[in-house]
Amino acid sequence: MKLRFFYNTLLIMSFSLISFNCSDDDGSSQNNSQEIAQIETTVESGNWIVTSYIDSGNDETNDFNNFTFTFGANGSLTATNGSTTYNGTWSVTDSNSSDDSNDSDIDFNIFFSVPDDHDFDDLNDDWDIISHSDSMISLRDVSGGDGSIDTLVFEKN
Repeated sequence: MKLRFFYNTLLIMSFSLISFNCSDDDGSSQNNSQEIAQIETTVESGNWIVTSYIDSGNDETNDFNNFTFTFGANGSLTATNGSTTYNGTWSVTDSNSSDDSNDSDIDFNIFFSVPDDHDFDDLNDDWDIISHSDSMISLRDVSGGDGSIDTLVFEKN
């Protein structure tokens, strides 16, 4: 009886360890890499404008009026309104994290080297991609501090 109990316990522990150590790899990173390449190709073609920027419920789209954004193939980002130009960087990455609610875990990263109180600093983030097409990309960020939600929409100009 004790021997049978021992074997049953050993068997249960073995299955538990096997299931704990196995990863849930459904090939999503390969699917994400194809989608990432598609997004990169899309944003690298043409100029883009901000058609909506909502910062914690406040519409701040006007902060980016008249600015045209160009996403370079080398990761360079330029925003210009004809007289003022801001340079930055951009990338699309597979974050593979569980810190956001977006199932695809693809981030659109934007960085402008500007002071913290500058309007363009609001764009600096690893945005979750909500949707994208050949002429639009919709982004969202949930603040780690207070849980507020920011949304950003670029449309091809």
